[in-house]
Amino acid sequence: MAHRFRARTRLWKALIGGDPAAYRDSLIALLVAVVASLVAGVTLASTTDKLEELPGLLLMVPAVLAVKGNIFGALGSRLGTSIHTGVFRLSPRLDTVVGQNTAAAMLLSLVMAVGLAVLAKGVAIVFNVSPTMSVADFIVVSTVGGIIASVVVLVITLLLARGSFRYGWDLDNVVAPLVTATGDVVSLPALVWGAELAGIGGVTPTIAVVVTVLSLIGVVWSLHTPHEMLRTIVRESLPILLVAGVLDLVAGITIEKRLDDFVEFPVLLVLLPGFLGTAGALGGVLSSRLSSKLHLGLLTPGPIPGAEASGEIAMTFALSIPVFAAAGVIAEIGGALTNAASPGLVDIVLVALLGGMLATACVVIVAYYSTIVAVRFGLDPDTFGIPMVTSSLDFVGAFTLILALVAVGVA
Repeated sequence: MAHRFRARTRLWKALIGGDPAAYRDSLIALLVAVVASLVAGVTLASTTDKLEELPGLLLMVPAVLAVKGNIFGALGSRLGTSIHTGVFRLSPRLDTVVGQNTAAAMLLSLVMAVGLAVLAKGVAIVFNVSPTMSVADFIVVSTVGGIIASVVVLVITLLLARGSFRYGWDLDNVVAPLVTATGDVVSLPALVWGAELAGIGGVTPTIAVVVTVLSLIGVVWSLHTPHEMLRTIVRESLPILLVAGVLDLVAGITIEKRLDDFVEFPVLLVLLPGFLGTAGALGGVLSSRLSSKLHLGLLTPGPIPGAEASGEIAMTFALSIPVFAAAGVIAEIGGALTNAASPGLVDIVLVALLGGMLATACVVIVAYYSTIVAVRFGLDPDTFGIPMVTSSLDFVGAFTLILALVAVGVA
């Protein structure tokens, strides 16, 4: 009996990477994110009329949710690294680490809101999704919703960084899930508010032109500013964020094509933000921890994960099972509270677990190798890793969710 207990204890320690505190903090943050995603899911499930009224709106959902994690998750990861390396100081001055990171994050939010809108229209045309909103409608919906959400998520990210610095939290363990949670809670309601401004005579085109011009001016300024850190962040972030945006939009196409299934069982719309957010947050936690260990010289990059990286990967799988199961249960509760049709608790949990395990397998591959590739090419893994991981997982997560729906017999 004692031998079996010791064996199970060794297995458990191996799964959590020998760091129970990190596992606990990450699990709590991920569960908070899953519960918070209920707000986003219920919002999405209650807007089926708007989704049908504004064709193309649903394909933007993964991108709108992901872009906050991509930008502010990377911001949190960079601030976490600055805390680890002793250069963090909370200040709005543009000549400080926090000031330049904050300015870069807000500028990227505006530019990506416009860029995603234009890309959304292009992707819809390429994949023959028709009819869709006009380019001006896409831009207004994306920017109005995006900027409102960005301000809220920025405040939360800075508060987390301040708490981490003051109370000794490890920001790498909590920033990705909690930024994801905040982004989920505010982004979809903000997107719905933005959608109210679509198709209004001369108002919509005017807003679209103004924000497009402002974003272009912002890019030019950022690439010529004397503030080196801000300039570097924008220069390195824009290409990877645009690639990530395309992946998110293709994920949205996958979901848009199955709109009938989601309308038949609106509880799946309740599940969607939590499912995609959990996959991205798991990747964000893994990427942040790998990045910090690379910066501190605690991890040696290689084609095959070493012992230190393997421990982080094992912890990711140990986190994924309870969190995806919780996502299924929370979605069913949300469906019950809103009278959304559901195939049943067992089926929803099976869909979340099966799709989640497939997504987690991709999480570890993308997180590890994107971080290593960033180091090989001299890029900051904090800036490069999280956007690549989050958006790849949105892309993969959409497919694994659909695959799980088919496998369980829901779709």
